[in-house]
This record gives sequence, C-alpha cells and structure tokens, in this order.
Amino acid sequence: MKFHLQHFIKAVILGVFVLFFIDLHSTGTIMKYINPKYENISKLAAGIFILLFFIQLFRIFQRKGKGHHHCGPSCHHGHDHGNEQFNLSRLFSYSVMVFPIITGFAFEPATLNSTIASNKGSIFSQVNQKETSPLNETTLTDKENIDIYSSDHVPLVNNNYLSNEEYEKKLSLLEQSETIQMQDDIFGSYYEALNENPTEYVGRTIQMSGFVFKEDGFNSNQLVLSRFMITHCIADASILGILTEFEGANTLKEDTWLEIEGVLDVTNYGGYEIPVIKATGWKVIDEPTEPYVYPVLTLAE
Repeated sequence: MKFHLQHFIKAVILGVFVLFFIDLHSTGTIMKYINPKYENISKLAAGIFILLFFIQLFRIFQRKGKGHHHCGPSCHHGHDHGNEQFNLSRLFSYSVMVFPIITGFAFEPATLNSTIASNKGSIFSQVNQKETSPLNETTLTDKENIDIYSSDHVPLVNNNYLSNEEYEKKLSLLEQSETIQMQDDIFGSYYEALNENPTEYVGRTIQMSGFVFKEDGFNSNQLVLSRFMITHCIADASILGILTEFEGANTLKEDTWLEIEGVLDVTNYGGYEIPVIKATGWKVIDEPTEPYVYPVLTLAE
C-alpha cells in the first residue's frame, strides 16, 4: 500500500467543505446567504461533497503498481498521479478551493447594511426599474415537489410560499385595511404597490420595521427605512426603502433598526413621485433574526 499525499490533501479539503456545509445548516446561518427556497439544493450539494469525500478517502492508500500501465521508450508522463510534484498551477488551484473555506470559518456572516445599499445607488432611482423585475415571483411549486395545500406542509422562512387564495387575501388587506402592515411575507408585493400608485394610499396608516439608510442631500428630518430583498442569494440583493420623516431623524445612525408607525403621503424626490411616511411614532429595535425579505411564491394554475 502506498500513501498518496495529494489525494490526502484533496480529501482534507472535501472534508472541511462538508463540515462547513453542516455548520451552515445546523446553525441556520445558510439563510444569511441564500433565499430559503434553495435550502434543499444546498443540502444536495452537501450530500455530493460527502460522497466525493468518501470516494477520495479510498484513493489515499492504493496498492503499489495499481493503475500502472507500460508504454514505450518515448513515454515521459508520470504514473504516480497521487504524488505528482507541486507546481504554481497546482498550488493556485488548491488555493482557490481553500480560500472560501478559510473566509467562511474565519469571518461571521454580516447582514447587508447601508454601506452595501449606498453602493447600489439611490433607492428612489431604482423604483421605476421594478416594472421589468417584479418583486413577486409566480412559479409552479409542484415542480419542486411542494404541496402547499397539504396539512403536512411546513412553510419556509417568511412564508415564501402562499396559495393563490392566501396571496389574494393579503393583497385585499392592502386595499381595505385602515392600517397597512408591512409584514415580511408580503413586504415586496406591498412595496411594489405603494410605489406604483403612491397617491392611492395617501392618508393611510402604515406600520413598518427596517434599518436606517441615508442619502446625500437629505434634510435633518429625513431617512429611508429599508430592507434587503433576496431573490436567489445575497449577490442579487436589492434594497427596498421608503422615505420617512420625523423630528430627530438626524440623531439616528445608519444601520439602526427601527419600528415605525406613520401616515402615508406623497412627495417628489429627484424627479420621482414617491411615497413618504410621516412618522407619528417610532422606537429602536434589535436587528431581527431574519433581517431579509423574499419574493412571494404562489402556485400558478
């Protein structure tokens, strides 16, 4: 039996990847990286890494001469592929695999914040872009083997999956209720409706929570109450925010989480007609366990 160093290194890398995936799912940290609807796909990836890990284990020790074949005098290639010499190319390929493991274990996943929001540009200039990228997705959930009408169905985080009846009921609440409650499971759909026809909701009471974000040129009584929407993963995160006005807004630091109640009005900002919350009450809250919101997924008929 012969020990193959490079097969051993590959097994170690795969093993650490497995531990990383297990840690992400056991602690729930995976939700800071992806939309919950992709959790099963992530688990499948972890299963593939486990399979590859065990396959690699059997390659560390092999009988001498196993897999060796004879070739002519002009043969120059090596036959001991498990113990090939390291070179810059091989070292680089290992570094690419090791880097995400090191960063994954070394750094705690940070919640997307106002710094990321500012890098995406003005929130209000993005409002008109939502027409080509609706905040509510409609998909056939039966293709994902999910029966949302089953009594055994356990909804995903933030109730991403809603039946058509549930979804329509929540939309009717937006039109009929005296108070608009921006709950996580329907946040994107309500936000889209408010920005499409802001004048229709003038005078209505709204309750909302989010983090403080400020743009250049804001008055001392202005801030944006914001949430990040994750469509697939944090790489495609989009910032959703409503301009909010109240005395003392300038005393609050960015990324402070607030719970606000106020009255909706309309204002013009940078050439855009947008909704604005005239806050009647607010309080500082802790960052929620689930800081992100997700598109609603309904059953397409």
